[in-house]
Amino acid sequence: MKRILYIDDDPAFLKEFDRNIRARFPGIEPLTCQDPVKALTLIEPTLDLLLIDLEMPTLDGKKLLHYAIERGVNKKRIIIISSHEADYLHGLIGMGECLCVLNKHEVKQQKVLEMVLSSIEKK
Repeated sequence: MKRILYIDDDPAFLKEFDRNIRARFPGIEPLTCQDPVKALTLIEPTLDLLLIDLEMPTLDGKKLLHYAIERGVNKKRIIIISSHEADYLHGLIGMGECLCVLNKHEVKQQKVLEMVLSSIEKK
């Protein structure tokens, strides 16, 4: 079973994400965490994918990104999610710092996430 962790302070978004993953990707076990500080104990190099919301209280996504890399999570297994436009995100997160940055509300970018999840499930 592939394991992904999604850290986001929006409980409704996490609930919907969990429901969608379980329904569409039975080979993936989604873990979700609303509290970025509590999520620190869940971040480990064995994760198949780590999704991090950019803007959260206490610890923002950029700090969690750097923490995850320090813990041994491969940069190519980390996606930064935000409600900001992709151009804004690319200004904050440099090329190569993670797999990609995605707008969580944009349908076309959600398709990118689905392709990544499908690839993870097949591996």
